[in-house]
Amino acid sequence: MNATPATATPRETAASAEGAAQRLLQRLILPLESSPDVVPLYIEAADARSGATGSALGLGGGSEPARRVETEGQSIQRSAQAQVDISELNERHSVGVPARSMRSFGTYFNAFPASYWRRWTPVRAVRLTVRTSGTGHLVVMRSTARGSLQRQESRNVSGVGEEVFDLPLTAFGDGGWYWFDAYAGSEDLTVLGAEWTADADLARTEGSFSISMTTMNKVEYCVENIRTVAEDPDLRDLLDVMYVVDQGADRLNDHAEELAPLQEALGAQLQIIEQGNIGGSGGFSRGMYEAATAGTSTYVINCDDDIVIEPESLIRMVTFADFASRPTLVGAHMFDLNNRSVLHTFGEVVDPWRIQPAVAIPEGTTGHDFAAEPLRSTPWLHRRADVDYNGWWSCLIPTETVRAIGLSLPVFIKWDDAEYGLRAKKAGYPTVSLPGAGVWHMSWVDKDDLVGWQAYFHERNRIITALLHSPYARGGRVVKESQFMDVKHLISMQYFTEAGRLMAQKDVLEGPDALHPSIGTKLPEIRGMAAGFDDAVSRKDQDLYPPVHIDRPPRKGRPFTQPRRLMLPAWTVKVLAKQLLKPTAPQAEENPQAAIPHLDAKWWRLSAYDSALVSNAEGTQVSWYKRDPRQVREMLAEALSAHVALHRGWNTLRERYRDASARITSFDAWEKTFAENPAPDREPDRALQQEASTASDGGGSAA
Repeated sequence: MNATPATATPRETAASAEGAAQRLLQRLILPLESSPDVVPLYIEAADARSGATGSALGLGGGSEPARRVETEGQSIQRSAQAQVDISELNERHSVGVPARSMRSFGTYFNAFPASYWRRWTPVRAVRLTVRTSGTGHLVVMRSTARGSLQRQESRNVSGVGEEVFDLPLTAFGDGGWYWFDAYAGSEDLTVLGAEWTADADLARTEGSFSISMTTMNKVEYCVENIRTVAEDPDLRDLLDVMYVVDQGADRLNDHAEELAPLQEALGAQLQIIEQGNIGGSGGFSRGMYEAATAGTSTYVINCDDDIVIEPESLIRMVTFADFASRPTLVGAHMFDLNNRSVLHTFGEVVDPWRIQPAVAIPEGTTGHDFAAEPLRSTPWLHRRADVDYNGWWSCLIPTETVRAIGLSLPVFIKWDDAEYGLRAKKAGYPTVSLPGAGVWHMSWVDKDDLVGWQAYFHERNRIITALLHSPYARGGRVVKESQFMDVKHLISMQYFTEAGRLMAQKDVLEGPDALHPSIGTKLPEIRGMAAGFDDAVSRKDQDLYPPVHIDRPPRKGRPFTQPRRLMLPAWTVKVLAKQLLKPTAPQAEENPQAAIPHLDAKWWRLSAYDSALVSNAEGTQVSWYKRDPRQVREMLAEALSAHVALHRGWNTLRERYRDASARITSFDAWEKTFAENPAPDREPDRALQQEASTASDGGGSAA
């Protein structure tokens, strides 16, 4: 491969033929890590065919909406298509195309998301500059919002040269991408680099950013992310400070051997702040506070500690924010850390009736695998996804926004990012989940945080979000669904989970002024309840429990199935009568009646037993659930009382939370909370850490 010339830097501008300065929007990149599972996100080695069908109106021959029709064989063929050999990818911004083959850059990280620039910025034309060496052919392609693929322009290339394509954005109102494909002739062709640029004077500003990274006992991940930042000179040119807010017992400053060289390299660009554990909302709020009060950064990017960063993503987020027509939150997408070609979601909204996350594109899917279904062949990926918020695994927020609307709600974890996006949107600061900006994060698809200690935060913070943002009387369906969930947990013998939910409902009714005082104490309080509930105590192996024994097997050996919708009321009455009144079988106290994998632990199955061994979502622990009619009676009565109070007092409670919102998210309120939650003393902290480690090694732990 020929040597790669210096590629354009993020702030580098060049004069066009007409004399207008051009600013870099996006440049061609190849993987930093030569790993086969990330290659499809950067480059492909095969032609693609559009998956779009039907007319321009989105209708097929009849009245049904157009949709992609695919056979099993087609899916397998696409999954097994040729992939670029990782040995070819030894440069960051250039790549060779072997003779008589092609390489496509119509991929997640290298296609240009034209519709997003068309919608959210004043840019109406972009310039693609491609530098090549050798003989071949360049084809610039575009797509429509329907996902149909169209040739825009093509040129032959030879020798060492540069091709410039001026491309309009006028037809990208609802969706669509630009990209280019490179075809080699009888000899190898090298793509030496490629940049997408626009008139520099269209940018609203030229900003810098700080990073707010919250960490707790994930030193290895955090150090790697600091190293990624330290080793990227283009990123550091835009970076003011990387604030790492350490709330753990295993602290970064205790790992001098790994941290010292990075601190030396970054100097004042790395600041580690230690404080007590006040959750993600407290950690991110601290970083946002520092960035917004320092007075130098235009933006702050909230980042989880346990991510793998594609550093170019942060540069693109800042660039897009600079060009945005008004101050805008810009989020990165989340890919699965353990399956790196899989995208968690392409954009999220909050369903206003249910106050639940939903995909922004109706036909979109979660867990999309680009290795199996490339961007070019997946129609729904070509629609623009307009979102309500972006997860704080990586999300840029203008410091202007932070100063205008405040910091996070003091809710510890869960719903803090969604609520902030909704609050920002109301104040005139939209959110854009930007394609081509992505990080890898551990997926929660194989977790279940609706069961256990986190259920408290899900329940409380969802109701608070509804009180603050639901446009419907009494929160739409929120109160009703909450009551349904209480019943499901009770008939599933998940009493610790239900205890947390009941506490959450009670705390919501107490009002917003209890949030700050309890942010550092609520988690220990919840975990302190665990020892009193069988379903909260777990062991590593099923064999540590008595053997399974059942007196009465299922009728005729039939498997348990979810009751049909029409039969659900009668079924619920029957099951609740059993749960409330029927004593448990004596043998169920001595032996579990079944061993149920987590995937099968549905409420309609668990409700059939008096006791059962149930594994957790990660497959690391097993708990023994035991039915307790007394618990059901007491908890159901408490839940009914709480929901009646929520329903009757909704309007008054809603006004209390909305009136308090600005106050409890203010810098003054958070300053007091930061001061009241300093980092614990080191020696007692280490002792607690050692005690927790010993308990974990012993084979039994609570929650």
